Amino acid sequence: MESAARTPEDFEAVIKQWNHLDDNRERRERDHEVRRNQETIRLGYSDGAIFPIPFSHPAWREAMNGDFLAMIYDNAEEMWQLVEDWDVFMELEALTAKQKEVLFLTAVRMCTPQQIACYKDQTDRAVRKLLAATLASIRPYLAEVIRWKIQTGEPGVTLEQRQFLEWYDGQKIVLDNDKRE
Repeated sequence: MESAARTPEDFEAVIKQWNHLDDNRERRERDHEVRRNQETIRLGYSDGAIFPIPFSHPAWREAMNGDFLAMIYDNAEEMWQLVEDWDVFMELEALTAKQKEVLFLTAVRMCTPQQIACYKDQTDRAVRKLLAATLASIRPYLAEVIRWKIQTGEPGVTLEQRQFLEWYDGQKIVLDNDKRE
């Protein structure tokens, strides 16, 4: 439609189609949003007044559609079950319970260190330190696995993995230079 548009009416039809596609995308995004208490208060109804909370939650919808594995493994101890890559799977399984919990709350639940600190009754500095130690223990192994996959020509190395490897190698060079000085 875009290439064939020549008149103002044709361009208006293209714009109408774009608006229609945007409306559909926004509707799909709204359907998958988790309702927050502030939003429900602002809209003038309390949780469960129109639809019960479980029916409006994405996890409930997934379970009703038969996709219930995410709900079963939605905890720190079983987080490694949700990972497809065997190497990441093994590395997550080997973490301690504290490391699994802070990584789960940060990566899966998207909590800030301050929120985790409040939940765990710790300081946010302690949480950041534990998270940094956890990531520092995982990164060397994953970098070696990605390097090996690239060298052997194994398919499935993503752009994000290549960018991680470049970033990790750059960090390693900076740290080595700091140690020499």
